[in-house]
Amino acid sequence: MQKQAAILERTEWAEKPDVWHGEFEGKRFGTNVSVMFYTTEHIGHGPRLHKHPYDEIFIIRQGRALFTVGDRQFEAVAGQIIFGPANIPHKYVNLGPHSLEMTDIHVTDKFEQENLD
Repeated sequence: MQKQAAILERTEWAEKPDVWHGEFEGKRFGTNVSVMFYTTEHIGHGPRLHKHPYDEIFIIRQGRALFTVGDRQFEAVAGQIIFGPANIPHKYVNLGPHSLEMTDIHVTDKFEQENLD
C-alpha cells in the first residue's frame, strides 16, 4: 500500500494555540520519525534525566540551553543541532534570559522514555 500525503492540524498536536509546544508520533503517518516541539520561558526548567531506545536530534530554534548527554555537559544556542545517541541518558535546561524553543526529532514511530532521576 502506497503512503498518502496527510495534514495534521495544529489543534491535533499543540498544547497551546500560541506557543510551539506539543508532539506527534510518526506511527500516525506510518513513518519512523516522531516530533516534539518544546518551549519554556522558565529559566532552569527542562525535562528530567532520561533515555530513549532510539536516537534523538535536538534543533535549537531560539534561546540557550545547558545540555547533559552522557558524561558531557555543554551549552547550546539558537541555530545549533545536537545529536543524542540511543540509550544515552540526557537532559537540558533553559539558560535564559529568554525563552528556549526547540524541535526534537525522535527516530521512532512512537515515543518511549525511561526516566532516570
